[in-house]
Amino acid sequence: MTTVQMALTGSGRRRGTTPILRRALGDVRILIGAILVLLVVLLAFVGPFIAPHDYGTYVAAPFSPPSAETPLGTDVSGYDVLSRVLHGGRTVVIMSVLAAFLGMCIGVPLGLLAAYRRGWFDEILMRATDVMMSFPHIVFTLLIVTIFGHDLWLLVVVVGISHSPQILRVTRAVALEVAEREFVEYAEALGASTWRVVRTQVLPNIVPTLAVEFGLRIVWSVAALASISVLGFGVSAPMADWGLMVNENKSYLAMQPWGAVVPLLLIAAFAIGTNLITDGFSRLIGRKKA
Repeated sequence: MTTVQMALTGSGRRRGTTPILRRALGDVRILIGAILVLLVVLLAFVGPFIAPHDYGTYVAAPFSPPSAETPLGTDVSGYDVLSRVLHGGRTVVIMSVLAAFLGMCIGVPLGLLAAYRRGWFDEILMRATDVMMSFPHIVFTLLIVTIFGHDLWLLVVVVGISHSPQILRVTRAVALEVAEREFVEYAEALGASTWRVVRTQVLPNIVPTLAVEFGLRIVWSVAALASISVLGFGVSAPMADWGLMVNENKSYLAMQPWGAVVPLLLIAAFAIGTNLITDGFSRLIGRKKA
């Protein structure tokens, strides 16, 4: 196979992900992060099936202490804290992943095109991202939610859009390096279209970096969505959500701490676990480049 043929088929120039994955299995940071994330995800999706009560059922007087019927007591509304914890994780996990995924769907294609096309297209995108990144994301999100309501899909869309400028910049930065390599020039010389060059030559070489960025966006989504709920602009009661639980019970820590402390710890565990995984992979990728 000639060098030109290799350029079009995509052979012999992609960074292998298998060695990185193999080394990841021996990285303590990644393993700890994976355990934390796995435990939280399992709790979020299995929890509703093992919860002793419905998340919106009045069980006992507000702030009742832990008992056989309510192992973590009741919250400010008389709901079973354990049941709401077991029901409330799914919203946080799914919305965070969807928001990060939406941000990637917007930012990655634009970043790839900006790096490959350059010129006026690149300049316009960079100036647009400067404007968007100069505006605090949380303020932008709260403004939109205040105007249009607290719908879950709207929260996902707004948080996802707020991620896209940073994702675009990261994608552009790593894609610029790849776009200048010889195999890209060979593909162009053969008359490959812009879409084919970007899809077969540039994108496969930046997947590890994009995977790390996706993990970071999940962490930021967790923080953003939890902050919105804690401020009272997220999911509405009586729906179960960890951020909402913190908001509802944060003023009553002295009377009944579990309603706020437990969901807060679980949010932190998911964010820390995801961050440990992405940080571990980032270090491995950096080591490989070196």
